[in-house]
Amino acid sequence: MPDRHHAPEIFDYVIVGGGSAGCVLAGRLSERPDRRVLLLEAGLDDRSLFVRMPAAFVRVLGTERTWIYSTESEPGAKGRSLHVPQGRTLGGGSSVNAMVYIRGDRADYDGWHDAGCPGWGFEEVLPFFTRSEANERLAGRFHGTDGPLRVTDTPYRHPLNAAFVRAAQECGARYNDDFNGEGQLGTGFYQITAFAGERGSTARTYLAPALRRQNLAVRTRALATKILLRDKRASGIVYLDLSRQPVTVAANREVILAAGALATPKLLMLSGIGPADHLRDLGIEVAHALAGVGSNYQDHLETPVIARTREPISLYRSDRGFAALRHGLQWLLFRSGLLTSNLVESGGFWDLDGDGRADLQFHVLPVIVGDVDRAPLPGHGLSLNPCGLAPKSRGEIRLRSTRPSDPVQFRGNYLSSDDDVDVLVKGVRMARRFLGSPSLARLIETELMPGDGVDDDDEAALADYVRRFAKTVYHPAGTCRMGSDAGAVVDPQLRVHGLDGLRVADASVMPTLVRGNTNAPTIMIAERAADFIQRSLN
Repeated sequence: MPDRHHAPEIFDYVIVGGGSAGCVLAGRLSERPDRRVLLLEAGLDDRSLFVRMPAAFVRVLGTERTWIYSTESEPGAKGRSLHVPQGRTLGGGSSVNAMVYIRGDRADYDGWHDAGCPGWGFEEVLPFFTRSEANERLAGRFHGTDGPLRVTDTPYRHPLNAAFVRAAQECGARYNDDFNGEGQLGTGFYQITAFAGERGSTARTYLAPALRRQNLAVRTRALATKILLRDKRASGIVYLDLSRQPVTVAANREVILAAGALATPKLLMLSGIGPADHLRDLGIEVAHALAGVGSNYQDHLETPVIARTREPISLYRSDRGFAALRHGLQWLLFRSGLLTSNLVESGGFWDLDGDGRADLQFHVLPVIVGDVDRAPLPGHGLSLNPCGLAPKSRGEIRLRSTRPSDPVQFRGNYLSSDDDVDVLVKGVRMARRFLGSPSLARLIETELMPGDGVDDDDEAALADYVRRFAKTVYHPAGTCRMGSDAGAVVDPQLRVHGLDGLRVADASVMPTLVRGNTNAPTIMIAERAADFIQRSLN
């Protein structure tokens, strides 16, 4: 289809994806007034009360501000199709997530370094975490206080979240008031990316201040369909505008992909960059063979343990009737109260095998939750969600067709490793111990899931429960792996191997998942990419 523009607009940098990473890149790269920057986002702007209101993120999932990716039938999950929502709005995941600010373990980054990514050890990435951060309470070696990203304690704490923190300590966990400090292990309350009672996405903290600059252009509803190459160099992008007409923009210096672990490999393959045989099978001309594109897919899974409370003290029906009106007015007038909560206020990290690194993380919600395709059980209750942090299962992303609008062929291969099942089985048992501790037992009437029909000593029944009910935590990563070997997609400076002028800067470059939520590490990756680019100009 011909481009309706004869002479493409020319920018120095074209960034594809206006999510957590893309907004960071747009903010940082536009700091130089002599560089023209274009940010392309396939979704909408972030002007929505449900985006700004922290507790309302559940109202955004499944709307036009999210993509819902669905896997093929997963043999390890009883043939189910698992669903992975991703941001489709400025700010991406940071506009629709639970805002938990977690970096991961020191060993995660040292492991990247040792696996062929020099410059990515913990001591080398720490300055980019602190550079990004404006922590409200913490300072010193591990925390920044004057960066763009606002990090704060949860302003509202539900009694059930507080009860969980006490219960975990009654079961032997130490209290940890800084999961991003000296050590990750223990239980406590999460810090979140918020300020003044509102969500602090990268769209609000990095991008919004930069929009005053004349050298930055931002285009929403702009679906990138192809990376243009000239003599093994990325020279621009073709995207579809709001009227679904193709528009070409040129990049004098670099094209930077920040569309996420599901969309970034898709765009590469649509552009003829990826596994040669797969591209040929679809009739796509191979512009640059790169076998690792779309491979090494990883994600965190959690398995719900749900209990009914004795009294009506959970968030059940708090979004309806007079309760909803009261909470809404309190937030609108004072930016305080329940709606300032990220809901996932408490949790923690546990080492199961004694190596000093967390194997399990808990996300605790003071309400009974379901999944994208499963309605929650009715009534008041509590959801404890043990999450496996170092999955061994690996999946892949492939094209379903050559049409950019078609969803990818997505095989997570979830729970293909029995070790991943074993970790979650241990997590279910641990959650049950927490429910039986004094601080929670006095509040709990009965366990609903797994329930009395699944005995704690029945390993097979617990494993079956995990395979039937495990769900993703929406942390896809690894599909454009960083490294120095033949299977890597980008080098340690995030440049696509074998091509000039093309980088990837999102969670897809992670060689292995970090132990924890992935938003803060993705922001760090974008900070590093901006630094690599700026240093190359000096």
